[in-house]
Amino acid sequence: MTRVGIKSVVYHGDSCLGDVEVFPVKAKNFQPFPNKEIRIDRLSPPSERCLPLAVIHTISPFSLKCKIQAKSATEQSPLTHLYLSCFQELKTAVVSVGTEELHLIAMPSKVEKVPSFWCCAVQAGLYASCMAMLNLRCLAIVFDLDETLIVANTMKSFEDKIEVLSRRIDDEDDPVRVSGMSAELKRYLEDKELLRQYIEGDSVLDGGKPITIQNEEVPALPGGHSSLIRPIIRLQERNIILTRINPEIRDTSVLVRLRPAWDDLKSYLTAKGRKRFEVYVCTMAERDYALEMWRLLDPEANLICSKQLLDRVVCVKSGHRKSLLQVFQDGIFHPKMAMVIDDRMKVWDDKDQLRVHVVPPFAPYYAPQAEMANAVPVLCVARNVACNVRGGFFKEFDENLYQRVVELCYENEMADLPQAPDVSHYLFSEDSGAVLNNNRDIPLSEATNGAEVEASLRIASSGNQQPEQHQLQSSISSFSGDELTVNQESTDSRDMHTGATSYITALQEIARICGWKVEFKPVMRNHKDLQFSVEVLISTKKIGVGSGRTRKEAKMQAAENSLRNLEDDYLAFASSDRRVIDGGLGKLSLGGENGFLKDTDVAPASEFSEKEDPPYNSKTEDFIELDVLNKLSAVLSCVNELCMEGQSLVFQDQGPVSTMSKGHYCFQAEIDGKILGKGVGLSIEEAKLKAAEETLKILKASGDLSAQKHLHSSRSRPTSSPSPPFSQQQLPLPNEKTSL
Repeated sequence: MTRVGIKSVVYHGDSCLGDVEVFPVKAKNFQPFPNKEIRIDRLSPPSERCLPLAVIHTISPFSLKCKIQAKSATEQSPLTHLYLSCFQELKTAVVSVGTEELHLIAMPSKVEKVPSFWCCAVQAGLYASCMAMLNLRCLAIVFDLDETLIVANTMKSFEDKIEVLSRRIDDEDDPVRVSGMSAELKRYLEDKELLRQYIEGDSVLDGGKPITIQNEEVPALPGGHSSLIRPIIRLQERNIILTRINPEIRDTSVLVRLRPAWDDLKSYLTAKGRKRFEVYVCTMAERDYALEMWRLLDPEANLICSKQLLDRVVCVKSGHRKSLLQVFQDGIFHPKMAMVIDDRMKVWDDKDQLRVHVVPPFAPYYAPQAEMANAVPVLCVARNVACNVRGGFFKEFDENLYQRVVELCYENEMADLPQAPDVSHYLFSEDSGAVLNNNRDIPLSEATNGAEVEASLRIASSGNQQPEQHQLQSSISSFSGDELTVNQESTDSRDMHTGATSYITALQEIARICGWKVEFKPVMRNHKDLQFSVEVLISTKKIGVGSGRTRKEAKMQAAENSLRNLEDDYLAFASSDRRVIDGGLGKLSLGGENGFLKDTDVAPASEFSEKEDPPYNSKTEDFIELDVLNKLSAVLSCVNELCMEGQSLVFQDQGPVSTMSKGHYCFQAEIDGKILGKGVGLSIEEAKLKAAEETLKILKASGDLSAQKHLHSSRSRPTSSPSPPFSQQQLPLPNEKTSL
């Protein structure tokens, strides 16, 4: 039966290109073109390598409105020229309709020999920006600030926290808890003293050495933000920066602690001179405070340039939830192509929570050892997660979606396309909580924020020297009079971390290290108690089962049981020099639905073979780099096991090497000031890996006694205290491990 279309005329500007027939996909809901005229106002920019239909299906899946076909056309007709231009140069013809764009995509036809198009609807402005990012193999990453990347305090917040801790100590009878809180109190007092010195004398004593301020110029920003000079003190080795939000008002002075390993994460985002991620900030802090905190984190403006800063740093009002649509308010990015790094999930809209990688809150006063006492710091885990997400996203784009798009013709339907890639496919969105242990004392909020600084600005401007109590809008707790009240949402989320996130993350990390694919599978149950049940499968082998009142509780219990059941297999792997365990769980590569690649032997997509930059495949850059990161983490774990208490491996950058050398970076590894290894590599991580491997060989070859003599250390290792449950900071790493 021959279909009858709606006869229409195509125009490009004022030029008539020819007659066509329009075939609606859903006739019931289709709105015909006004006056039966399809008026093209522009052509999209040409795509460097991504087919337009692949781009549109990624950002607006199954959005086909109609099919358009020329009634007749010669080789010289304007409509044929339009069709060939779009088909050969990977462009679309764009029709603007209100807040939408209708993109006419040139499609090959199995039957007809006339120009044939699919017409798909996309949010205005979204296609061009997302096409550029997909061509560059770039995604978006959104950072929270307070207790995710930094902890900042004013004199007021220090005084409040010291007062609350002092009362807790007075009311506590348990000597162990008193000891822990006293140590926390001491750390607050030490930093408060540093801030006092900075406020009163523009200098501080660091280890008895006076450090004076350095004036740093803050460049002008669009919209009337003039340049200014801020007095800054940077204590690099301690990850401490002292700054003044308003240089003229000393009460706006802030002591900022940067989370360890931020430089490692930052270098990954822009490695090798190109961006892997476009960076955004979303915070509930006051704007001037947020801009200064980000400047301290990105002083060279490598992640966000000055022209983009006001658009990229998004401040959400207190009481509102964060939203990726708010972050990308101008339609510059699609949420499906974005991931979030935050210490709390519940502050995000429900639809965005699947794209949040939750990190434990940064707690340098409550538990300073939690960040660096482990082989993989929190932000290095976040870096690995980002690498996994980016690799998995573009693997699916190239090897699944793109290959299917290539095969599609005009006669096919949109339903013939697979599911579009989505960042949420490669993230486990478990909520966060306390980074530490099962201590019944909820830690104080470590950070202040811009609201408190803004209050100081207003008070100083009015001449009032007695600041009132102000609620901290985007930190975990608020102060009211003399009592500390903890936000209930934060309390709940912190309690959850010691369960779901810790066990699940530990299991995922073991799987990543060992090259196993882990899968959580819901199980149907007939019990009348209506509990949920989840199985853990590794290479289709059931490892553990868990049940609970919620899916998250069942998943946590399944992960915990699996960790116990995996002990023998994991120890066998850890003590082996082989890449995989023979037999047992079988040979598995980094892969799978959990953000790990399924198969490292998949052939690359061939459609991009003529391009200079080949498509992403399992052997290419990101997975090679992820392999280097995995090896480095494993080697560092082994080195840490062989070090005495208080010793640690330190990398020293030796600067760029000559062009005659094989690599571009050079690092040497030191322990207690002694150089034990050197490495040269094409990336920072590769150079560090080689230096660490040399160090490990020396430590192993020397034996326990000679190794300790080599490190001129005779201190004995104290008896270790019981470890808290597995977490992202306390991953069960092997004593010895070879490369994956």
